[in-house]
Amino acid sequence: QVQLVESGGGLVQPGGSLRLSCAGSGFTFSTYFMRWYRQAPGKERELVAHISSSGDSTNYADSVKGRSTISRDNAKNTMYLQMNSLRPDDTAMYYCYAARFQTAYWGQGTQVTVSS
Repeated sequence: QVQLVESGGGLVQPGGSLRLSCAGSGFTFSTYFMRWYRQAPGKERELVAHISSSGDSTNYADSVKGRSTISRDNAKNTMYLQMNSLRPDDTAMYYCYAARFQTAYWGQGTQVTVSS
C-alpha cells in the first residue's frame, strides 16, 4: 500500500521556522521526483518546490525562493521542506507529491498556520 505521510506543520509566529517532512512507503521512493504543494483557503493549489529523484536538482516558487529549502534522504524514504522567515501568507495546507511517468501519489497534507 502506497503512503505519503506529511508531518511537522503547526502554528508559528511570523518570522519563525518550520521543517516539514514527508515519509513515503509502498513504492520505490528513490525513483520518483517529489514536490511540495500548498493550498490556502479559497485559493488554488500551488507548487512550492520540486526536487529530482536523486536530489541534485531543485526548483522553487518565487513566493518561497530564498526562504525555503527542499531536500530528501532516499535512504530514509523521506523528503523535507525547511521554511524560514515565515509570513502570514504562507498559511496553507502543505501536501507532498511523488511522481514518475504516469504514476503519481499525494499525501493527506499538514497544516501550517503563521500568525501572531
